[in-house]
Amino acid sequence: MFFRQYQLPCLSLYSYLIGDETTGRAVVVDPQRDISPYLDDARANALHIERVIETHFHADFLSGHLELAAATNAVISYGEAAVADFAIDRLSDGQRISLGNVLLEIRHTPGHTPESISIVVWQHADDETPWAVLTGDTLFIGDVGRPDLFAASGLTADAMARTLYRSLHESILVLPDPTRVFPAHGAGSSCGKQLSTAASSTIGEQRATNYALAPMSIDRFVDVVAEGQSVAPRYFPFAATANRRRHELLDDHVPPDALDVDAALAAMRRGAIAIDTRAPEMFASGHLRDAVNVGLDGRFAEYAGDVIRFGQPIVLIADLEHDTEAKVRLARIGFDNIVGNLATIADVLVDRPDLAVTSRRLTAREYATLAIATPHLQVIDVRNPSEQRDGTLPNARTIPLAQLLDRIDELDPRAPTVVYCAGGYRSSIATSLLRSKRFVDVADILGGFSAALAHV
Repeated sequence: MFFRQYQLPCLSLYSYLIGDETTGRAVVVDPQRDISPYLDDARANALHIERVIETHFHADFLSGHLELAAATNAVISYGEAAVADFAIDRLSDGQRISLGNVLLEIRHTPGHTPESISIVVWQHADDETPWAVLTGDTLFIGDVGRPDLFAASGLTADAMARTLYRSLHESILVLPDPTRVFPAHGAGSSCGKQLSTAASSTIGEQRATNYALAPMSIDRFVDVVAEGQSVAPRYFPFAATANRRRHELLDDHVPPDALDVDAALAAMRRGAIAIDTRAPEMFASGHLRDAVNVGLDGRFAEYAGDVIRFGQPIVLIADLEHDTEAKVRLARIGFDNIVGNLATIADVLVDRPDLAVTSRRLTAREYATLAIATPHLQVIDVRNPSEQRDGTLPNARTIPLAQLLDRIDELDPRAPTVVYCAGGYRSSIATSLLRSKRFVDVADILGGFSAALAHV
């Protein structure tokens, strides 16, 4: 058996290539949209990818099923409850797929989504114990999939959690303890609340250590799983819908078109958003007026998806070493409408000082002084609810970053405003977004909540 797990840390994504080396037949499970790694490994190991299996319609990234099907003629497979506007091969509960000696067994495990499946992997068809189970977003290492993403579709979190409980206990936990567990996501994913940094585990380890698998009633499970979930990123509904539809195919080797400053400004006047991918400290020292800062060295795509409206044209500001990377990372969540890239921002700011602005970033001591001197200071906490349980700064409004764009009308753009997060990355995004919406006096706090708390 050939088995390889692929890790994409910026989206906390795991995907898989599974093949039978005796026959050369292979499948890819839950692929990321830029498919070069799978094609390269298949070619190097004399494997033919004949099927793409999606454990569900992902909400946190745009999958590479269409790209792989176009490149390899692979069949695209989902569970029986899946409905898409492209050709799919629906897999029934208990269906077995032979790759030769290697055998895959499909188990329907709804709960995170209605169509969710898990894939039991047998290294040899006649083995008594399965080698592994790929659990998608049903079971994570240390957690289970959140059941609350389908409220807008009329499926309540309560009903989905009860379905998830049954899937876990009737289809997953019946597997032998030595069975390896390979999920679709790891720590940092918004598809759960306390995923482990471990990339794999076993059924026995999860039975003993996973809080959601501890002995409890189904009613208790519903309460435990619902408690403390983060605010889902704003782009999730868009990505989940896009995964059901035909869409433009990604070539992950082609850079975005080059823009000069006049073309960039013209696009912005027509409604494009400028995303400056530099680190917050570089952005603060000087940037293009109305640009929004989402640093490429953070969870770039996830947070960019919180500040870009669906379908909105995008002007990238990235150096030539990273422009293709920025394009691909946005494409991974379905944001393809890139006008081009302005790579010469440093030169632009020197040559056109009328376009250059700086950002105000406060030390914790400066914030404490400002808070005393400004009775009507507008303070905004853009952390997630789970972070806010540890406390907030005095008089802070709690608006998680994923909600800021939709709740911006709740704020006074004329009031002096200070934004904070845990460290400074998200607050730089938020303050730049507010400034682009004509907030006149906005700053963020260096070091975030813990630094500021020590001085108030």
